[in-house]
Amino acid sequence: MMATGSESTLRQRSTVPKQPQLRDDSNNTAEDAPKKVIKSVFTSAEKTNSLITLAGLTAVAVFARFYKINEPDEVVFDEVHFGKFASYYLRGSYFFDVHPPLAKMMLAAMGYFIGYDGHFLFDNIGDKYNDNNVPYIGLRALPAFLGAMTVPLVYMTMREAGFPILTCALAAFLVIFDNMLVTQTRLILLDSMLVFFMMCSIYSYVRFYKTRNNPFSLKWWSWMIATGVSIAMTTSVKMVGLFTVATIGVAVIWDLWEILDIRRRLTMQQFMNHFYARAIGLILIPVVVYLFWFYVHFAILVNSGPGDDFMSTEFQETLKGNTMADGIYVKYGDNITIRHKDTSVYLHSHDHNYPLRYDDGRISSAGQQVTGYSHEDPNNLWQIYSDSVENTKIGKQVKDKDVIRLLHVTTSSWLLAHDVASPTMTTNEEITTYSTNEDGSRFNETTFQIILESGGDKLRTMASNFKLLHQSTKVAIWTHPQKLPAWGFEQQEINGNKNIVQKSNLWLSDNIEGKNASEIDQESSKAVKKRSFILKFLELQGKMISHNAGLTESHPYQSSPIEWPFLVKGISFWTENDTRKQIYLIGNPIGMWIAVASLAVIIGVSGADVLSRRRGFYPLNQDVQKRFYYATGFFFIGWVFHYIPFFLMGRALFLHHYMPALVFSYMVLAAVHGFIFIEGVDGPISDPGPETRPRHVQRAVVPVIAYATGIILMAIHLGSFLFFAPLSYGTSAPDVAGLARRKFLPQWDFHFAK
Repeated sequence: MMATGSESTLRQRSTVPKQPQLRDDSNNTAEDAPKKVIKSVFTSAEKTNSLITLAGLTAVAVFARFYKINEPDEVVFDEVHFGKFASYYLRGSYFFDVHPPLAKMMLAAMGYFIGYDGHFLFDNIGDKYNDNNVPYIGLRALPAFLGAMTVPLVYMTMREAGFPILTCALAAFLVIFDNMLVTQTRLILLDSMLVFFMMCSIYSYVRFYKTRNNPFSLKWWSWMIATGVSIAMTTSVKMVGLFTVATIGVAVIWDLWEILDIRRRLTMQQFMNHFYARAIGLILIPVVVYLFWFYVHFAILVNSGPGDDFMSTEFQETLKGNTMADGIYVKYGDNITIRHKDTSVYLHSHDHNYPLRYDDGRISSAGQQVTGYSHEDPNNLWQIYSDSVENTKIGKQVKDKDVIRLLHVTTSSWLLAHDVASPTMTTNEEITTYSTNEDGSRFNETTFQIILESGGDKLRTMASNFKLLHQSTKVAIWTHPQKLPAWGFEQQEINGNKNIVQKSNLWLSDNIEGKNASEIDQESSKAVKKRSFILKFLELQGKMISHNAGLTESHPYQSSPIEWPFLVKGISFWTENDTRKQIYLIGNPIGMWIAVASLAVIIGVSGADVLSRRRGFYPLNQDVQKRFYYATGFFFIGWVFHYIPFFLMGRALFLHHYMPALVFSYMVLAAVHGFIFIEGVDGPISDPGPETRPRHVQRAVVPVIAYATGIILMAIHLGSFLFFAPLSYGTSAPDVAGLARRKFLPQWDFHFAK
């Protein structure tokens, strides 16, 4: 019913509190069911207008994303990573990335369909595509298309949530003309797919929620399964898709809480049926879909590649052409080389001693130097002995947990660790050697336990990663990139690390001296081994999580989450010195700053409403209030879950991580505009059920001021977009004065600004 008179001015109800009520479309008895139920609040004319508006906005979105997509014809920013990964898929070469595989496989599939064979590896920003015969426009077209299709999803989500055409169009318009969303979706990057599948998830859930009066119907099941598949696809692009899972999870928990209400007159068995159905559609199916993409990932990447070293020996042995299959068992008495897994230097010693006194005044043992050397050399050879003086295990295989001694072959001295500070780290122990000509008084200081971390329970060349744990002082042999001074020939320091669980303590043996070809062929097995999918998946998942958390190295364009909504810092994507063109990732500052204000409005209105109702005053019409909390509040929760978790992360973060939250903030901004300027709501919007109460049509009143303010907001947003467009597209070069005018904040470090 259209609001009139005083009812339309403040959306007020009586200050006399009413008893809590269910939704207007909640279940009722069969006797109360109406003979004719309203199926849609929208007229055919409104539907036609909505479709025309949607088509127009979609066309504009396509134009904005595809405009001069051929420029620049060079590798831009993270195209060096994701273009490279697409090439590896087309080659079948195993690689490692911290993100799940779906989006990269989509890029590879696009490349396959347009005839690209993966010959280009996107090594450097600025490498020319045309010079290397790369169909980059086709590769960029996929993220650009999905970026454009996000716009109709935003519009349709708002429309299905019950908002008028003006509000839906405003939300879509804000998304179309955000500079960050345009730049990030025109390149060979993953965020376009992430945001697209995120919006598919939100749209599907809204459609599912609207069918709640017909539980277990075909439509109900279809939209719930669509929601489950969509959240799986989102998570299969990037792990931050879990934020979308959390957003929908909160809504599902709230829905189940309402279903549990005794006034629903559902038995516990009926409630459990609802619970089990959602567990299947929103937990089990997403897990299966997520696993499926990893299964495809492993099925494609069957050849040895640049990602081998990230994985365990058992994993690497499943790849064609991996050297792990050539590994042979090490025996006592063998002369071997030992190489550090992380830095690839050899465990090395030579006939030179540590200086008696270091530059900082500390005293050393003046023993023989043990260093890390990056080249093959006779001084890299060590002979393996058992921990018995008689060395009774000669010819037997070295096993996990064995206690061994290492004899440096060329100087005939034992590897030794002792309680003397290392040359560069006072907290770690010095590693030296002890001559065989000396008495045996220091025997215990020369014993080490070999702890195999991979490759089985017997030591194999190339296949086994191991730690050398000193028996007396419990330190692990370790090295780090710091070089020794001139007295150490600027080789890498080797010392005893007290943190024995550190992953960089790992070593491997890559060669056995004197093994002839026939012996190697007899002892090695070059056949590719099999490993279960679940074991491979769990290992890769663990590596992804640990390496993602380890991305803590500082970057000149990283920023903190508190800076993102206020657009404090952007990212330089690409520059061209000759033309002074550049691509600088930055959002639409006017739109983003207004969106931040709208988020504050949500908090303020919610707080005021709660306090007022606590005092018996009801400032909002009940239907307006429900739309405010159930729809606008849902989008606000989406912003919270896609933004706040970044404050808990220790890894390096960048502005583009705010993209999913930015889309939600624009939806909130449009909804807040409607809340302020549009009277009432359109309703009912949920599908009727067999026991739905009679429902009265309500129509929102969209006054002239709503259109006027909406158009003004769109014009300001568009003007801001066009002002920064040269930096978003990189198709023209503003002069120094032009860049100065665009530098709203001092942290925006544009190139060529001087």
